[in-house]
Amino acid sequence: MDFNTWLTGICQFLSKYSALFLGGVKNTLLLSLTAGVLSILVGGALCFLRMSRIAPLRWIANIWIEFVRGTPVLVQIMMIYYGLPMIGVQLPVPAFLGNAGERAMYGILALTINSGGYICEIIRSGIQSVDRGQMEAARSLGFGSIRSMLMIVMPQAIKNILPNFGNEFANLIKASSQVMIIGVGELMFSYNTISGTSGRAFLPLIVIALLYFAMTFTVGLGVRALERHFRRSER
Repeated sequence: MDFNTWLTGICQFLSKYSALFLGGVKNTLLLSLTAGVLSILVGGALCFLRMSRIAPLRWIANIWIEFVRGTPVLVQIMMIYYGLPMIGVQLPVPAFLGNAGERAMYGILALTINSGGYICEIIRSGIQSVDRGQMEAARSLGFGSIRSMLMIVMPQAIKNILPNFGNEFANLIKASSQVMIIGVGELMFSYNTISGTSGRAFLPLIVIALLYFAMTFTVGLGVRALERHFRRSER
């Protein structure tokens, strides 16, 4: 087979299955962005519990974090998917999920639980990286503890943890591939469909790997751009 014939075959393959690839990318980004936003909220709440002076609240956060770290995300997804219906819990399905439906909500919830545990530790490390004198100085100026945290400590902490946030979101994009196990039509689910229909196993994997790389690389570029912006603002 000469190069032109091979290239023509590749182009025909991409043209034929482009809708499935793009649909997988759309659902992957939808899952990742939704779970990413929710995991920041969950991680912030867990960080509050983790740093609380009330022992039972700390225990709740510690158990959550250790469970997330100690079990595979695939197991967590299956526990949510099979466990919640067993106890009669029905998740609401927002309209923006479209055809992804309730299965996608189970995946989003599992990814949020998983990523929220890691984001909690990222936020906590960022807060602890800010000199304690910053909080004391704010309190001496009459700021309350919450206002001091929001206006003085957190802006500095965010700059410190921004690269870790970027890494966690890239990991979330990759972890979203696990929700194929419950039938959500993201990229790896699209691979199963394409490989079964076309009879090709390796070529769809190359395309999907490149698509995942493009998404995570774009996240990295965005984080580096924000870091440069913060450095310029400091100068």
